[in-house]
Amino acid sequence: MSFELQASLRDRNFEMSVSLADGETLAILGPNGAGKSTLLSVIAGLLRPDSGRARIGGRELFTLDAGTHFWSPPHLRGTALLAQEALLFPHLNALNNVAFGPRSAGASKPAALKSAHHWLGEVDALELAGRKPAQLSGGQAQRVAVARALAAEPELLLLDEPMAALDIHAAPLLRRVLKRVLKDRKAIIVTHDILDAYMLAHRVIVVENGRITEEGPTRQVLERPRSHFAAGLAGLNLVAGTISGDGITTPDGRLFAGQHDPNWSPVPGQAGVAAFPPSSVSVFLGDVHGSPRNSFPVTITDLEPYGDQIRVRARSGPSAQALWADITPAASADLGLVPGMDVRFVVKSAMVSVYPA
Repeated sequence: MSFELQASLRDRNFEMSVSLADGETLAILGPNGAGKSTLLSVIAGLLRPDSGRARIGGRELFTLDAGTHFWSPPHLRGTALLAQEALLFPHLNALNNVAFGPRSAGASKPAALKSAHHWLGEVDALELAGRKPAQLSGGQAQRVAVARALAAEPELLLLDEPMAALDIHAAPLLRRVLKRVLKDRKAIIVTHDILDAYMLAHRVIVVENGRITEEGPTRQVLERPRSHFAAGLAGLNLVAGTISGDGITTPDGRLFAGQHDPNWSPVPGQAGVAAFPPSSVSVFLGDVHGSPRNSFPVTITDLEPYGDQIRVRARSGPSAQALWADITPAASADLGLVPGMDVRFVVKSAMVSVYPA
């Protein structure tokens, strides 16, 4: 059964429409305060919108409009919400925590325990069955929480940054567990981690200021982003403008030359973006010999370690466009780079991808 939602909350400047097909996992990306958790709360029935409607298949979750006011309580929605914290019942062991859902739905105790054994096994946590939450690590507790959510047999699983509170060793294991258990299951996952989106989601929605600013298949959105947030997640510089010749012209009149998609016929004046990796950017102190096509003045705002490189963050043009370059520590030292310094960024046109906005 598919899932569809349209909801509006005026006091939060929230307006979204979301759909989900059977067996599909949708990743919700966006900055803090963009409305991602608000969306999950509306779906789960924890937050009531001013207007809208939602349904799973033919079953109505809520309808709030001028003529109809129907609101299904959270426990009757067929959804399960998994938050950053496991929130297990402290007085119950792992097995009984997982059995709680089936028991609440009317299953007999033997049937609920059988289901709990099954789901603990599915998340590689069967050996934790007799432990209380206080005896579990963060990663172990979160796996038990996943089992508890799945044991309730939800029609739609909601995950609100389930890896956010885990250390670098626990997160990969939970990610592998989720990849396996989410197969052929409807799920929506809110995340800040590009790896979660790549590994778990068929499709991505980017949310900013309570609105959807970009959506599409995961690889398409993250490899050819059209919003600055998605570009930042994908590790790409993104410059917006209008199509002009073999590049784009920015609102302040600068030209970014690049390579068009061979399957796309650009129209002059059409909205477009130029994307290029920070590793393709060279930094110069003064004028650049040879008159490269993509050479523009910037002011350095920050320098920070980035793997074995130095990431040079800068602002460019009247609009203070944020851009960055990745250079070696030796190059940074030779150039004497410091915040506030005016330099030039240079990018070969062959490294710039130009496509529709």
